Amino acid sequence: MLTTNPFDDDHLHEECGIFGVSGSDGAAALVALGLHALQHRGQEAAGITSFDGAHFHTKKAMGHVAGNFDSEAVIGSLPGSVACGHVRYSTTGETALRNVQPLYAELASGGFAVAHNGNISNAMKLRRELIRRGSIFQSTSDTETIIHLVATSNYRTLMDRFIDALKQVEGAYALIVMTPEGMIACRDPLGIRPLVMGKLNDSIIFASETVALDVVGAEFVRSVEPGELVIVQGSEMRSIRPFGPVAPRPCIFEWVYFSRPDSIVDDHSVYSVRKGIGQQLALEAPVEADLVIPVPDSGVPAAIGYAQESGIPFELGIIRSHYVGRTFIQPGDKVRHLGVKLKHNANRALIQGKRVVLIDDSIVRGTTSLKIVQMMREAGAAEVHMRIASPPTKHSCFYGVDTPERAKLLAATHDLKAMTDFIHADSLAFVTIDGLYKALGRSERAQFRPGYCDACFTGDYPTTLTDHDDTGAVDQFAMLEERVA
Repeated sequence: MLTTNPFDDDHLHEECGIFGVSGSDGAAALVALGLHALQHRGQEAAGITSFDGAHFHTKKAMGHVAGNFDSEAVIGSLPGSVACGHVRYSTTGETALRNVQPLYAELASGGFAVAHNGNISNAMKLRRELIRRGSIFQSTSDTETIIHLVATSNYRTLMDRFIDALKQVEGAYALIVMTPEGMIACRDPLGIRPLVMGKLNDSIIFASETVALDVVGAEFVRSVEPGELVIVQGSEMRSIRPFGPVAPRPCIFEWVYFSRPDSIVDDHSVYSVRKGIGQQLALEAPVEADLVIPVPDSGVPAAIGYAQESGIPFELGIIRSHYVGRTFIQPGDKVRHLGVKLKHNANRALIQGKRVVLIDDSIVRGTTSLKIVQMMREAGAAEVHMRIASPPTKHSCFYGVDTPERAKLLAATHDLKAMTDFIHADSLAFVTIDGLYKALGRSERAQFRPGYCDACFTGDYPTTLTDHDDTGAVDQFAMLEERVA
């Protein structure tokens, strides 16, 4: 799949964002606005399900929220005061509307809709067991496993059946569930994926990020706590915690890249943390240079921090076009290079003859960094130094992040010198894992209770990975969405 944003193709991607509203007339319109604010978490498909007190209504579409959910006719087809929605990155092969969320099913207790951010790391094993017991799956999504576990549970009440299902799954989940009885929002016991709660007049809102609350004019109330289930039924709200206490491990990459800079995640300003990472990077990996240049847009806050700490001027040496969507041209090496020029272009008059420090959030395969360094060389840069505002990404993520298999991660197969040679830079450095934790207010990474999920850097996975072997490969019965190569 070729896009005209080849820089983004070499980043780790959150696979989805979720948003739910309970108790507001025309809830679907608010959900559409909220999903638009979360578009950065999933840009390939979107869906909204509403409940009008008697019936559930669903609209799903491939593509962006804008263009699919911005007409009165579409919003009018989603009546009700309760609604939830989902944005996701779609995939090749099994890309289809049947995999677009929210997923909906008719259970014995009535309708059941679920929007899921995360990944169930034992979904394949559970799926095989459910199929042997007679379950018939309609999608290839791991989220559908939760629905079948609820449907086949032996407990009496829907809430007990839902809790029973959650206790059987491993991995990461932030869920918004709609039933005829109300809305349920929950996070996994480790709180790997984010979920916040807000209030707008008399309505309760749940969202992956606080920025979505800002967009709809809602007041931030608090984060849904790890292992917590928040149940909203009409004007009543209650909270239960059915899991035993464990030390939370929220995803540290939310602060590195996933979340929007104007979001607040677990009481930390994402923008401030990213600036702090850049400052720490300048302390750990200084270099004599003339300009600090961010790789837009994700490298900007860290580049500001690096420039402020180092005293080297910050400049926009790469100019991004905001008006380029998906290319209509077929892939090919020459066309791929032109795609880079369409999306990003070097500010030649600024760069020529200068020693530049490029700041990016991460290196995944390394192909992006290679193109950027080449772009700087072609613009006449005297030296090109690369600084990365995260530690080397050496391990795959199995918690809801679109990650290449480990063998395709540059840092997993190359040492620092080999990586530097691969991208043709004069020097390359990453912030240390302790430096990353310092930017989050910690003195260092604690070995046994680090406080965050940082498995993509350290290989320290906080849960069992039933469906995956130690190489990061998925077993032959893989039913999760195929990753974009």
